[in-house]
Amino acid sequence: MNLPREPDQVITLNMKSIHIWAIVLTLISVFIGTFLMTFLHLESGFSFSLWGFILWAISYILLIFLHEIFHLIGFIVWGKCRRRDLVYGINRELGIAYAGTKKILPVSAMKRALLLPFWVTGLLPFIAGIWLNSAVLMITSAFLIGGAAGDFSMYRQLRRAKKKAFVLDHLHEPVLYVFNEKVDVPY
Repeated sequence: MNLPREPDQVITLNMKSIHIWAIVLTLISVFIGTFLMTFLHLESGFSFSLWGFILWAISYILLIFLHEIFHLIGFIVWGKCRRRDLVYGINRELGIAYAGTKKILPVSAMKRALLLPFWVTGLLPFIAGIWLNSAVLMITSAFLIGGAAGDFSMYRQLRRAKKKAFVLDHLHEPVLYVFNEKVDVPY
């Protein structure tokens, strides 16, 4: 990737660690959701069926795509990106869907865009699943909460950057470049 100059900080994500944290977050979320559903409804919303599994799989795939779309929406809303600045797809080597931008963003905009999908595709459906006593919805959203482990990791590392810093997303790898002053991107 052609950078305008040497970045002040490079954030490289450890994908093995993120996959482990994704599993841990998913299991914790399922446990908490199960406990809350049982506590609130005094009965289990769990039942195993082929239809339930198919519904889970379809919901999961749909919410993964929505997760990435909400990243793009965050880039547009807070990063003032245009459609041509956005990149998205599936990285088969890493086993992840991704959304990014070619535009350099203020760190504050990137942090908001990183967490937006967690709130909309993870936490809100999780609460709805518990409230409705829907194990399929609760478990699907628990997987999305776990799937936000990479976003949480990037967010945590961006908290160390200066408040007025700018960040450039690597288009094909889980790497962020942080610049303390605004630079022009060579795209």
